[in-house]
Amino acid sequence: MTRSITLAQTLPQDAADALLVGRAWVPGARGGPTLVAVAADQLIDISSLAPTMGALLTLPDAAQSVRSALQDAKCPALGALDDWLASTCSHGPNPEHPHLLAPNDIQVVKAAGVTFAASMVERVIEEKTRGDAAQADAVRRQVAAEVGDNLAAIRPGSPQAMQLKQVLIAQNLWSQYLEVGIGPDAEIFTKAAPLASVGTGVQVGLHPGSKWNNPEPEIVLAVSPAGQIVGAALGNDVNLRDFEGRSALLLGKAKDNNGSCAIGPFIRLFDNSFGLDDVRSAVIELTVRGEGGYVLTGSSSMAFISRDPLELVGHAMGAHHQYPDGIMLFCGTMFAPVEDRDGPGLGFTHHLGDEVVIANPRLGALVNWVGRSDLIPNWTFGISALMANLAQRGLLGPTATSSS
Repeated sequence: MTRSITLAQTLPQDAADALLVGRAWVPGARGGPTLVAVAADQLIDISSLAPTMGALLTLPDAAQSVRSALQDAKCPALGALDDWLASTCSHGPNPEHPHLLAPNDIQVVKAAGVTFAASMVERVIEEKTRGDAAQADAVRRQVAAEVGDNLAAIRPGSPQAMQLKQVLIAQNLWSQYLEVGIGPDAEIFTKAAPLASVGTGVQVGLHPGSKWNNPEPEIVLAVSPAGQIVGAALGNDVNLRDFEGRSALLLGKAKDNNGSCAIGPFIRLFDNSFGLDDVRSAVIELTVRGEGGYVLTGSSSMAFISRDPLELVGHAMGAHHQYPDGIMLFCGTMFAPVEDRDGPGLGFTHHLGDEVVIANPRLGALVNWVGRSDLIPNWTFGISALMANLAQRGLLGPTATSSS
């Protein structure tokens, strides 16, 4: 399958009004990960504003700082975004060639789980089948017959939710997934370490032991150390259904592997053209294309989320937990593929080489191809390497210090 991404596909439909920031690898002795913004289809070096994305998003008004720098032409151009996309798709994360990186860097990547009724039922099915895809269809019918779609209208932690909990316990259908789905406490877990995310145009990774897995198209919030949502991106929370289904204690192995967290193509900063209400109403489209003309489509609508994005941030950070470099927070998805791919009753699972496109008109498209986590390029550039690189380039300074 030819691997390419177009400019029109990558950018939001209102790109002229969008304030897009990200990161790119500039090759060469004085190169390395560089903060960029998009202006007139060009990549612009904005590393003069901050050495890291984490530092940029701690600025009192990151959006205005970036816009002022672009308007004053203070920042050098790095070339056409089209060329960067082509190089990324052709060479992958090769330090000898220019390529786009995930837009986040030193922020830890957190994720909220079981935030939509549809996917909550699928998590229950994974648990009841112990990760066996062949049993999923029968259990799905049983759960639907007992529960129906009543969960979608229930406010987590409400008296109504607690009443339903007692009913489900009596029917032997209560689950740890329902506990976090309609209970008072949200599921928040660590999806990826700082600098472990991959961006658009490269491979995502599946653990080689997984036989039942799927993409999860999500909105990813960019959150400042003060707990303010300052922007959003698209994300693929690559999910191993069989691992998590065997035991919830395998969540780390199911969720955090080499290349299992994709974010991009850019972070769209909140400004007068785009804000939290746009996130709340966003519909995220998913397309998976595989060999032999296989196509799977789906979507996830933030309008059906059970907890508001601000509530999710409050569960992730606050007086009980501080993040001095901010966080990226996956909001969860209502998409859970049940359409059979390899045989009756087996549902969906990835094939190596699948193209995964996660798109939204206001955020563009994140495009990746599916590989194995042990065969795609290793993650080798960590925090120590980043600090050494920034110091060598003379980019460490007051803007890189903590806001605490």
